[in-house]
Amino acid sequence: MSASNKKKLRKEQELEQLTEKQQAARKEAKQTKVYTIVFICVVALVLVAFAGTLIYRSISNSGTIEKNTKAVTIGDHTLSTAELNYYYMDLIQAQYSSWQSTYGNYMSLYLQMMGLNLTKSLDSQIRDGSTNQTWADYFLDTAIENARGTYALYDDAKANGFDTDVSANVDTTVSSMTLAGTNAGYSNLAAYLKARYGNGATEETFREYCRVSLIAQAYQNAHSESLTYDDAAIRAYDAEHGENYNSFTYTTVYLKASDFLQGGTTDSDNKVTYSDEEKAASVTAAKEAADKLAEAKSTVELEKLVNLVELPAATASELTATQSKDILYTSVNSAFQEWVSDPSRVAGDTKVFPNESTTTDDDGKETTTTYGYYVVMFESSTDNVKPMANVRHLLVAFEGGTKDSSGNTTYSDEEKAAAKTKAEELLEQWKSGDATEDSFAELVKANTADTASASTGGLYENINPGSNYVTSFKDWALEDHQPGDTGIVETEYGYHIMYFVGGSEQTYRDYMIENQLHSDDMQSWYDGLVEATTVNVLNTSKIRKDLVLASSN
Repeated sequence: MSASNKKKLRKEQELEQLTEKQQAARKEAKQTKVYTIVFICVVALVLVAFAGTLIYRSISNSGTIEKNTKAVTIGDHTLSTAELNYYYMDLIQAQYSSWQSTYGNYMSLYLQMMGLNLTKSLDSQIRDGSTNQTWADYFLDTAIENARGTYALYDDAKANGFDTDVSANVDTTVSSMTLAGTNAGYSNLAAYLKARYGNGATEETFREYCRVSLIAQAYQNAHSESLTYDDAAIRAYDAEHGENYNSFTYTTVYLKASDFLQGGTTDSDNKVTYSDEEKAASVTAAKEAADKLAEAKSTVELEKLVNLVELPAATASELTATQSKDILYTSVNSAFQEWVSDPSRVAGDTKVFPNESTTTDDDGKETTTTYGYYVVMFESSTDNVKPMANVRHLLVAFEGGTKDSSGNTTYSDEEKAAAKTKAEELLEQWKSGDATEDSFAELVKANTADTASASTGGLYENINPGSNYVTSFKDWALEDHQPGDTGIVETEYGYHIMYFVGGSEQTYRDYMIENQLHSDDMQSWYDGLVEATTVNVLNTSKIRKDLVLASSN
C-alpha cells in the first residue's frame, strides 16, 4: 500500500472512530444525570486555557442591571442574572473542554455534524429544528436545570441537618481563580470574574455559588456512600437482568457496499454518480464476498480470506478483520446481538448480517436500504464470575526518546533494552531478599516511575475486563496467577515488574450489578429531590447568549 493510501486509510478509520464516539456520546447522554451536577466550581479550576477559549462581546457597564435583574426562582431562592451566569458560563466551559478531550482534532467536524459552528454566536444557531431551540437556549435551559439540581440537594441537606464546613475549599477555589486571572493578564480577581462570568460577578456572590455547590456535592457524596447492597439484592437483580452482564469475544469483518461499486457516470464537475442498477449490483457483490468469508472455520482462515477479497471501487478502504474482546451484551451491535449471545453458540460459528435501515414515506411505503454486511465469527463468552484482580507493579520508564513534529516520543531498541535490563535486575534484587509482598512494596516506593501509585507500593485493586488500563498490563493481571507470582510486562510507558496480590473478594459480575443498583438508586433519589423543587423563569434577557466559542483565525 502506498504512503498516500495508508494516510487516506488512517483518516477514514479516524472518521469511523468519530462516528463510534458520537454513538457513545448519545448513549451516555441517556444515562444517569445525577453525576453531571458535580460541583461546577471544580470545573472552573481548569482555567489556564480559559482566556483563549471564549470570545465575548465587549463589557462596558458596571453590572448593576445584571445584579438586580431577577432571572429565576428555584424553590425559595431567587437568582439574579449575575448569579445564574455562574452556572451558565461554567457549563459552557465544561462542555467545551469535554468536547476537546473526547474528539481532539475532530471536534469542529463533530460539532458541525451537530449543527454548531464554533466561530458563530450561540444564539444565531439552531440546535433543535423541531422547537427552534438555539444553542444558547440549550445551554441556558441546562444551566437552569443544573442550578435546580444543586439547590435541590442543598435544601435537602439543610432540611436533614447535614452540615459540613466547606470554607477551606471555597478559599482554595477563590485562590485558584485569582492565580488563573493573574496568569491570564488580569489585574485583580474582580476583573477576571467579570471577564469570565460577565457583568455583576463579584467575589462575594462567587463565594456563595461555591459554598452552595460544595455543600450540595458533599451531601450527594454522603448519600452515595450510605448505599450498600447485600448478596440477596445482587442475586435478585441478577436473576432479572442477568444477560446484561455476560461478555463475548468475536471477530467481525465489515464489507461496505460502496466499496464494490463499479461503472458510474462522471459529470462536468468530475462528480461520479451511480445508477440504481449499479448500486444494487454493489450490494449483491458485497453479499457474495461476505458469504465467501463466512465459510472460514477459524480466525486465521478468516484473515486469509479477507486478504483475497478484491474491492473494485477506486475509493475503497482496506478490508480488515477486527476482534472485539470481552464485550458486554449491552454493547454488542444490535444487528447480531441475539446471535452472539445465543447459549448454543460455539467457537468458530460464523454468520453474515446486513447493515440496513428502513424508512417509511408519507404513503406508508417502506424502503429498506442496505449499506453493507457484517461477517461475524464467534470466539468465546464469559459470565464474568471470576474475581477481579489486585496487583502491585513497579514501572521502569523508558528514558531518552525522540520527539516527532506532533510531539510523539519514540524510543530506540537500545533505550528499551536498557529499561528491560533494569527491570530484570530489580526483580532479581527482590527475589534474592525476603521476596514478600511487603518487600516488593518497599522496592516499588524506592524505584517506581509511576508516582501515582508509589505511596501505596504500586497497588492497583479491582482490575477487571472493563478497567481502563493499558492492554498488556490488564491482560497480565487477569491471567490465572497464584498470589506472589511475578512477571515483566512491556507497555508504551516502559517495563512493569508485576506482582500478583490475589483475587478481589468480589467478582466482576457482582461489581457491575452493584454499580447498576447504586446508579439506579442514586438516580431515583436525585430525581425525586429535583421534581419536588420548583423553578420559575422570570427574566433571562440579560444572559450572555451571543457568545462565540472559538476564533475564526
